[in-house]
Amino acid sequence: MANRPAPFRQADLSRALKAAAAAGLDVGRVEIDATGKIVIVTAKEAPTPQNDLDDWMCRRARSA
Repeated sequence: MANRPAPFRQADLSRALKAAAAAGLDVGRVEIDATGKIVIVTAKEAPTPQNDLDDWMCRRARSA
């Protein structure tokens, strides 16, 4: 089995995560495929209520 260089380095991942943090993104997970492509998936945030009914439904859902 031949030794071949890794398709990405830790520095590449660190750089990508620092850039995401600088952009204000909340990182949920990171995916790296066999070719070395780095995909940063953001964490989902709860939607902000648009009106009183949405606000009430959100509070009710959280308490259930």
